[in-house]
Amino acid sequence: MSEAGNTSSKINKQKNRLAVDVGGTFTDVVLLKGDEHFSAKVLTSADAPERAVLTGIENVLTDSALSFSDIDLLILGTTLATNALIERKGAKTALITTAGFRDLVEIGQEDRFAQYDVFLQKPLPLVERHWRFGIEERIDAQGKVRIALNEQQVHQLAEKLEILGIESVAIGYLQSFVNPEHERRTADILRARLPHITFSLSSDVCPEIREYERLSTVCANAYVQPLVAGYLTRLRQQLGDKGLRVPPFLMTSGGGITTLETGIDEPVRLVESGPAGGAILASNIATRLGLEKVLSFDMGGTTAKICFIDNYQPQISRSFEFGRVHRHQKGSGLPIRIPVIDLVEIGAGGGSIARIDNLSRLQVGPDSAGSSPGPVSYNLGGTNVTITDANAQLGLLDPATFAGGKVELNVQLAAAALDQQIATPLGLNTDHAALAITEIIAENMANAARVHASESGKQVESYTLIAFGGAAPLHAARLAAKLGITKVVIPQAAGVGSALGFLWAPVAYQAVRSFYQRLDNIDTQAVGELLADLTHQVRHVVEQADNSSPISVQRSVYLRYSGQGHEVPIELDAGELNSPSIKALHQRFTLAYRQLYGRSLDHVAVEAISWTVTASTPAPEINTQPINPHAAPALNTSLPLREVYSARQQQRIQVPVYGRAQLSTSAVQNGPLLVVEPETSTWVDEGFSAHITAEGHLVLQQIAPTDGAKS
Repeated sequence: MSEAGNTSSKINKQKNRLAVDVGGTFTDVVLLKGDEHFSAKVLTSADAPERAVLTGIENVLTDSALSFSDIDLLILGTTLATNALIERKGAKTALITTAGFRDLVEIGQEDRFAQYDVFLQKPLPLVERHWRFGIEERIDAQGKVRIALNEQQVHQLAEKLEILGIESVAIGYLQSFVNPEHERRTADILRARLPHITFSLSSDVCPEIREYERLSTVCANAYVQPLVAGYLTRLRQQLGDKGLRVPPFLMTSGGGITTLETGIDEPVRLVESGPAGGAILASNIATRLGLEKVLSFDMGGTTAKICFIDNYQPQISRSFEFGRVHRHQKGSGLPIRIPVIDLVEIGAGGGSIARIDNLSRLQVGPDSAGSSPGPVSYNLGGTNVTITDANAQLGLLDPATFAGGKVELNVQLAAAALDQQIATPLGLNTDHAALAITEIIAENMANAARVHASESGKQVESYTLIAFGGAAPLHAARLAAKLGITKVVIPQAAGVGSALGFLWAPVAYQAVRSFYQRLDNIDTQAVGELLADLTHQVRHVVEQADNSSPISVQRSVYLRYSGQGHEVPIELDAGELNSPSIKALHQRFTLAYRQLYGRSLDHVAVEAISWTVTASTPAPEINTQPINPHAAPALNTSLPLREVYSARQQQRIQVPVYGRAQLSTSAVQNGPLLVVEPETSTWVDEGFSAHITAEGHLVLQQIAPTDGAKS
């Protein structure tokens, strides 16, 4: 039975909506029961991610007095594919390609991302050379068969794959994006002989020009497919056994919701699904607060993600790099061609490990202690000092309420490890060692934001910082100060922000196909048939998830001047292509090119390379409960105090501890102070004030220094 048959009501109108974000350290769960909000944060079970998912769901269902059968919508996001790619823990994968081209994935683009680095290291391909095979066949750029597929070689290869114990196969022939006949025939032959192996075809996963990127993408899909497909299949079965009556949906890297089947077939689309939810959350909050320029800052237990959002929309890219050998160096990772929200991800999370290197320098990250064994303070067997241990030592974390009470921190254990591993080797006291760790990670994140802003031509100090994730609110004020940002927003449910963002996402799917055409000699009939085929494909996927909401379709084409190497995406008008619409398309490309490069090449012909179609439903409305404007405690009401180490005063001080509900929309509290919630804590540093918006968002505003005061 199709998934569409189980989805008779509009996603946008469903009542009990639940989202799950599986991170490297924590699994976050958010349930919206009408206007009520319930959330949970549990340690990720890396060996079987579905176990933590079920535990987190059961926690929020218990709190809300609901059962699995009461859930009207379930959306999942996961870093499982990302972690498998980065840690190289995927399936035993083979690559089948055109004879003579098996080394394309190793040759790459034949460039050096660091031209003068004599010790330069390039990223290793996911598929080792002895598992890459060439088959005699050739299709030209027009899709004509020049050399027929050697089916005998394919049959012989089936025996070899069986002997080698291959678990997954990527198939990517030259020009298959124009004519997929040989790829499909190869898969049919091998499936009949090897039914237990999964197959990924480049003509399905990435039907675009540029062989290296296409082969890299299909290899990545094949590499993670058995792992992700196994997890999703097991989870669907176990959810069904517990009474879930609706099909689960998945968050994609491009910020849309899609079906479970799509995730099983194309798991490469899920590599940035968690961070995408965070960007959607930030863009919606920006819309509600009227903030046209926003820097989204998502910091969890394993990584930190930074994304610029202009005019309430995060930028969507068609390419993504994973596993960079050199941090912040473009070209030092392996490319994936998928729709993805354009963001920067660095190894800076609560679990990032601190150590002294061979030159007696303090280094933090990018490796993480994860959920098992985790930071030293988790008391689960971890021995390496992490950012969480440093924050615990500084007094910024409440040991009894950390992660909603799911993890009781052992501060004494963290202090002993800090002293032994960091403080003593550097000749510091324990507080200074902890402060050094948090200072370095703040500077690392600030540097990543500066580089990303420079590459994008943005002035970072003109943006508002929206911080969420379990660790981001602790570091947001310091990061903002380093970047020259004067305003920080900590959303409601910030500790599970990415999961909450899933519930704001539309159902969406994008398809792309390369098809070369010159605008001055375009085959309008062939292009029309191509666009109609892509439209049918994307609408079919969206209708499986939501078969009653209105679906909008956006079409675009990637154009360039003849002979150039890269393209500019230009939106297509609705309706059929004709002379007036082609002329208007040419004019829009000329204008866009001038805006990007300051000039146009009017004497050069314009050519189309790839065509994309995106189908989407309207984004759902999420209502938040208003905050009581008189919730703040009276002036004579005493607040609990906590001893924290002040970076400015270089000593321990007593600061008040607020719950978010104790702050009001009418009163402003000056730092230093702490705002404690079940899933996160916010440090309002000296030099910042804090207040609550009507919707419950915590706003930190930099206090202008008085005359003669030290800035």
